[in-house]
Amino acid sequence: MFISETQVRVRYAETDQMGVVYHSNFFLYYEVSRAESIRKLGFTYADMERLGVIMPVIEVQTRFLRPALYDDLLTVKTILKELPVHHKIEFHHEVYNEKRELLANGRIILYFMKAKTMKRTSMPEQLAKKLQPYFH
Repeated sequence: MFISETQVRVRYAETDQMGVVYHSNFFLYYEVSRAESIRKLGFTYADMERLGVIMPVIEVQTRFLRPALYDDLLTVKTILKELPVHHKIEFHHEVYNEKRELLANGRIILYFMKAKTMKRTSMPEQLAKKLQPYFH
């Protein structure tokens, strides 16, 4: 299992009139955490795109448990429970406030696709090699 954590400070523009993070911004936090988790492995989305592979989101689920507030320092945990073997990768996310209270959790499914043809493909070998040590 691969687990990574990224911190994000809630900016004023991400909140509503009550100072509560607008729900769709959690998807941005998930994306930031996914990108940073891959970067921590020594690979980036830009590297993947240079290989001709893109990763569109095809499914999103989230559950909101507590509000995130303006200026909160959030910890977004990204969890990869299984090493992808085909065209699909499934990330799980958990968002915590500074008190370590769980605010939201989510599941995001993305496909690996060839950028030129928009056809499904497998995970780039370079990324697979970086993830394999986490899955014995």
